[in-house]
Amino acid sequence: MSQPDADAEPDHITVYSDYVCPFCYLGRESLRQYQATRDEDLDIDWHPFDLRSHKRRSDGSIDFSVDDGKDDDYYEQAKEGVRRLQDKYGVEMDLDIATDIDSLPAQVASFHVKQHYDNDTWLEFDVAVFDALWQEGKDIGDEDLLVELAEDAGVDGDEIRSALSDDALFAEVREQFAEAQRHGVTGVPTFAYDGYAARGAVPPEQLERLVDGV
Repeated sequence: MSQPDADAEPDHITVYSDYVCPFCYLGRESLRQYQATRDEDLDIDWHPFDLRSHKRRSDGSIDFSVDDGKDDDYYEQAKEGVRRLQDKYGVEMDLDIATDIDSLPAQVASFHVKQHYDNDTWLEFDVAVFDALWQEGKDIGDEDLLVELAEDAGVDGDEIRSALSDDALFAEVREQFAEAQRHGVTGVPTFAYDGYAARGAVPPEQLERLVDGV
């Protein structure tokens, strides 16, 4: 694939991800471990990506009956991969796979926070969404949960309710998905920096090579 452009400043790493992807959660833990070794901060320039776009109806809901070619063997292999990386990165997760949860509301809410709040506030909300799903097994498609997580991060809950009823914002987020695909992103997580990319829940040392060239 062509490499996604890392169009952020040099102290940013671009991350394409979907909250419902367990490898995105594990990849972010790998990124956290790498960031902890750095003397300088490395902020996250997050871009949403919808793994279930091909299953969406015109109203945005998911048609879970659509055959995506992922059978029981596929999911068992994915679960084994998740468990292996949990051990490698020292992470415990309540779920291995989340097949029946729609992450689109969470991505829309997160995109709103990213646009209107500082990076630390967005990051707190972002981490909370990931943890709610993968640590607590909660439905991150639930509006009340997203409002609660946002308020805990210092975001006005009414803003989140408004964002989740804003058709224009949903359209903007869908355009983010399309833009990612135009940049060659076909799977997540994808980490991009200075014109180079790494895909998957790669280890911290690979992220170090991506960013620092060592």
